Amino acid sequence: MTRTLSTMLPLGTSAPVFSLPDVVSGKGVSLDSFKNRKALLVMFICRHCPYVKHVQHEIARIGRDYGSRDVGMVAISSNDPNAYPEDSPSSLKEMAEEQRFTFPLCFDESQETAKAYAAVCTPDFYIFDQDRKLVYRGQLDDSRPQNNVPVTGEDLRSALDAVLRDTPVDPNQRPSIGCNIKWKPGSC
Repeated sequence: MTRTLSTMLPLGTSAPVFSLPDVVSGKGVSLDSFKNRKALLVMFICRHCPYVKHVQHEIARIGRDYGSRDVGMVAISSNDPNAYPEDSPSSLKEMAEEQRFTFPLCFDESQETAKAYAAVCTPDFYIFDQDRKLVYRGQLDDSRPQNNVPVTGEDLRSALDAVLRDTPVDPNQRPSIGCNIKWKPGSC
């Protein structure tokens, strides 16, 4: 496990376009799938990473808590499944069903979506406003495996609440920390 900090894409960046298959339904999911939502939460996750395992229940809870509000949500896994079979589409589907995700979990086979978002670790979180401008990027909260800080989703929830209230998101944001994305040989 390589401990990696997120790149902290500049605030105000436009949401990169993507079109990926949902591992559960097989349907295509794109940036346009969320065009009528006030906020869009894009999460880079995977199944094998201990950092993701540590917060996966809270990620699912955020899906349930905000899914009925004006927030579009999508999780994306970009890891090389040849090197990490736990991150294959069929295994990701099991994860989504076990966690009862209420949002699509997509597989980024080409890894181009992760590159477009400058994602380098799992988990990593991005919130875009109604104009699809980046207003938050970074950590879920201060909890990490074995630091004994409760998983609350505080940072992410505060940012989502601010967007929904039409108030500015606190610009003091901390990078996410997790496992590095497992790039395919020669792709990075």
